[in-house]
Amino acid sequence: MSHDSSRLDRSPHRPPVPPGVDLSRAHPARMYDYYLHGRDNFPIDREEADRVLRGFPDLRTSVLEGRAFLGRAVGYLLEDAGIDQFLDIGAGLLQGGSTHEIARGLGRQVRVVYVDNDPVVVSHAHSMIDGVTENRTAYTCGDLRDPLAVLQQVRGTQVLDLDRPVGLVLSGVLHFVADDERPHEIVDFLLAALAPGSYLLVSHATGDHSPHSPTALEAAYRQSGTARHVRSRCEVQRFFARTEPVPPGVVDLSHWQTDHLPQPRPALGAVACYGAVGRRT
Repeated sequence: MSHDSSRLDRSPHRPPVPPGVDLSRAHPARMYDYYLHGRDNFPIDREEADRVLRGFPDLRTSVLEGRAFLGRAVGYLLEDAGIDQFLDIGAGLLQGGSTHEIARGLGRQVRVVYVDNDPVVVSHAHSMIDGVTENRTAYTCGDLRDPLAVLQQVRGTQVLDLDRPVGLVLSGVLHFVADDERPHEIVDFLLAALAPGSYLLVSHATGDHSPHSPTALEAAYRQSGTARHVRSRCEVQRFFARTEPVPPGVVDLSHWQTDHLPQPRPALGAVACYGAVGRRT
């Protein structure tokens, strides 16, 4: 598929520029939107995303498969686990297929609090959800690296009842937390604050099956102003130490509960991400 930015820039659906947006630098959330073939991105984002794709052409496949995994995993939590409220941290722009939209597509009423550490992303999200979800969805500013502050923000929205089970969604965000920022301890802290019977959903970048070295992908992201830390399957499994993993456990996310999907699925290496869901004990 072509990644011609100039062609996309002439689209009649080009988004307006929200207040506070710096169009002199690419933005990770807008680059992600571009990988998803979304419309909330600008030439600087597409140029930088295309540069990354030239070095790592499978990245778009990983992003698209990650969104498909989110749909299956949230669907499982809704229909099989009985979860009707979600805390989605590091949510980014609310592209099609976000948590509340997955629920809506399944005809389910849910409560969702989205959290992101970028005020511009949060402002953009407010314009997308205000008046649409009947006060059942909130978007607040918070940083995963400060989980206590995140929980205080979540309680302040009065959308979720943290005394009841919650689906904690950490989709494509933990690989932006460095080892010295103690990502495993952060997840343990959040799970300990949630009611028993809550669930953890994680998708996480890995270099286990890539022909490139883990440091090569990390370096490519640093050049675009975004630090990304790939982790092994063993390291991703550690996030689920407080949970009972839902079968099939931590696997290539394109193969998580896909028995009913058409084959073949993308090969190992094409999707450089693990995915899993676990129930808090």
